[in-house]
Amino acid sequence: MRRFLVTVFLLASLLGLGVGGWALWWVYQPMRQGAATLDLAIEPGTLPRGVAQAVANSGVDINPDLLYAWFRVSGQGRLIKAGNYELEPGLTPHRLLAKLTRGEEALRAVTLVEGWNFRQFRAALAREEQMKPDTRDLADDAVMNLVGKPGLHPEGRFYPDTYTYAKGTSDVAVLRRALRAMDKHLAAAWEQRSPATVAKSPDEALILASIVEKETGRAADRAHVAAEFNNRLRVGMPLQTDPTVIYGMGTAFDGNLRKKDLQTDTPWNTYMRAGLPPTPISMPGKASLLATVQPAESKALYFVARGDGSSQFSATLDEHNRAVNKFQRGQ
Repeated sequence: MRRFLVTVFLLASLLGLGVGGWALWWVYQPMRQGAATLDLAIEPGTLPRGVAQAVANSGVDINPDLLYAWFRVSGQGRLIKAGNYELEPGLTPHRLLAKLTRGEEALRAVTLVEGWNFRQFRAALAREEQMKPDTRDLADDAVMNLVGKPGLHPEGRFYPDTYTYAKGTSDVAVLRRALRAMDKHLAAAWEQRSPATVAKSPDEALILASIVEKETGRAADRAHVAAEFNNRLRVGMPLQTDPTVIYGMGTAFDGNLRKKDLQTDTPWNTYMRAGLPPTPISMPGKASLLATVQPAESKALYFVARGDGSSQFSATLDEHNRAVNKFQRGQ
C-alpha cells in the first residue's frame, strides 16, 4: 500500500511539473492574431476575467479562460489599467500583461502651431481620427464651458505645442491641457516683465503677444516688433497692424487685404481704433510672450518688411517712408 501511494505521489508530481513547464512555455509564446495590429479598449472597472475576454474579442486567437488563469497566477491581474491599447503581432501573454499593468497605451500626437487661431486649433483636433470629437458640433462658448472657463473668449487661451494622447481620448482633454499650459507660460512670462512693457495685466500681455506672434517674420526681430508696439501704445498711436484687421474679418478674408478692409470698422481694426483689440488674435508661443513683456530698447514707431523675412525699424515717419520706398517700391 505504501509503495502504491509513493508511486501515485511521484506520478502527480511529474504531472504537475509537466503542466508547470508547459504553462511557463505558453506565457512566452506569441499569441495568434494574424498580421494586423489590433485595438483593445479596457473600460474603467473591468475585472481581470473581463479583460481576458476583451482580448479574445479584439481578434486574438486565445482561450480567455487560460489567459484569465495567467492573470490570476501572476498576481498582477488587479493591476491592469484601463485604457486604449494596440496589440501588435508577436505579442506574448507575458508581454501583454506587462503592457496592461504599465498602462502602455497607444499614443498619438497632435501639433497645434504658434500663430494659429482657435478656429484652426479646433480644425486640427477634428482631423485626428483617433481622437473623440466631443466638441465638433459645439459653439466656442460651449467648448469653453467644457474646459472650465465659462464666459472667457477662447482666442489666445490655448498654448501651441505638440500634445500626445491615447487613442480614444476626448478632444476636451487635449484642450484642457493646452489651456493649463498657456496659463502656466503666461504667468511665468508676467513674472519676468520689465518696466519697458506697457501691458498692465497678463491679459493685456497675452493680447499684445498674439499680435507680435503674427507680425514676426524672423525670430531675431521679435523683441523689436514688441518694442514698436509698446512705443505706439505708450504715445497713444494706433497699432495699425494688418493681422488684427484680418482677424476681425473672420472667414470673409480671402487672402487679399484691400484698402476698404482697412477702412471697415470692427473691434479688431487697429487702423480705426486706438489701443489693444478686445481679445488676442492668435495663440502666441513662449518667445512672443517673453518678447512682449521684455521688449528691446528701441525708439521705433514704424517697421516695414524687407522682403527676406526680416523687418526695417524706424523712429520717424520720414525714415519709415524712405524704408517703404526702398524695400516695398524698389526706389
